[in-house]
Amino acid sequence: MIRLAVFGVLLALITWLLHRRLVRATGLQGGAARAVDALLVVGYVLALVGVGSGEVFDTAWARPLGFAGWVWLAGVFYLVLGVLVLGVLSLLGRIVTKPTDPRRRTALRVGTAAVAVAATGAVGYGVVEAARPGANRVRVPLARLPQNFDGLRVAVVSDLHIGPSRGAPFTQEIVDLVNAEQPDLVVLAGDLTDGTVELVAADVAPLRDLRAPYGVVAVSGNHEAYADDVGSWLDAWEELGITVLRNEHVTLDRDGERIHVAGIYDHESPEPYTPDLDAALRGREPGEFVLLAAHQPIQAHDASDHDVDLQVSGHTHGGQMWPIRHLVPLQQPTVEGLDRIGRTTVFTTRGAGTWGPPVRVGAPPEVSILELTRS
Repeated sequence: MIRLAVFGVLLALITWLLHRRLVRATGLQGGAARAVDALLVVGYVLALVGVGSGEVFDTAWARPLGFAGWVWLAGVFYLVLGVLVLGVLSLLGRIVTKPTDPRRRTALRVGTAAVAVAATGAVGYGVVEAARPGANRVRVPLARLPQNFDGLRVAVVSDLHIGPSRGAPFTQEIVDLVNAEQPDLVVLAGDLTDGTVELVAADVAPLRDLRAPYGVVAVSGNHEAYADDVGSWLDAWEELGITVLRNEHVTLDRDGERIHVAGIYDHESPEPYTPDLDAALRGREPGEFVLLAAHQPIQAHDASDHDVDLQVSGHTHGGQMWPIRHLVPLQQPTVEGLDRIGRTTVFTTRGAGTWGPPVRVGAPPEVSILELTRS
């Protein structure tokens, strides 16, 4: 509730600034001005419902309104970006024109209209793109992969963010997509939910239908800690038949050869859920192959120090909404796809869902199907 209140104050300030910029600065009057202001107010209310859905408000009634609210916030994001660009152009215009030049107001109106159209177009495109997750098949060469595991197919599912704007039907869509690929192993790499166990657990229940010969393993992400206790969410996943790796590993055997599948808590998890790779790898013989599930790519630095062969992660969403992609490297060593960090190969999936706005621009949602091969 405190987070919602703080967000409400911040969004109110942004809404007021947009009013000043879209209505007052352009000289908009009459019905047009009232329509824009009404849209700003309705969007503000819907956004509050969206942010509170799954945590403060019951998704049974809040999710449809919240979906619209989160879409509105994506529009606000692009409107603010556009307004900032217009602000820079206006400053340049003051240098070359007189303050009384009527062309300045005309240019401002045209520019503002262009920003509104561009924001609407970007968000509309992003809503459609986010609703169409697909399979991304990637071949991963690995030097120490045992011969008998050559060709092992691993489905990596991350960042569903079920709760505020997506529910059980979306979860079922992802399950059907994974099962159609017939992987040998499924790895759920965290941030599966946004909300409390009480309000959202039923929406991830279709995960119990995931099928793979070597089973389904999962690790927590940072969002499992935001609205509820990490352990409570992991317990809920285990009730679905998922093997949750809490700083531990399982061993897969194929015709006398074996590999270890390890999992650690998220990089940002609070006590007592802090990641411990030493504990996760306890009992592993030197040189044995390890596939590590860790939500954030930044955890690959520790993986390299522990001679991990392959780390699979999510978290970045591939940036989700352009141009956020260009900010991700400020926090993470890799944004998406295959990379190499020290001695460890890292694969970062863009994820199947969305955080916040159900919008993706330039970062299509995916379920990653990795084919591990000997190099």
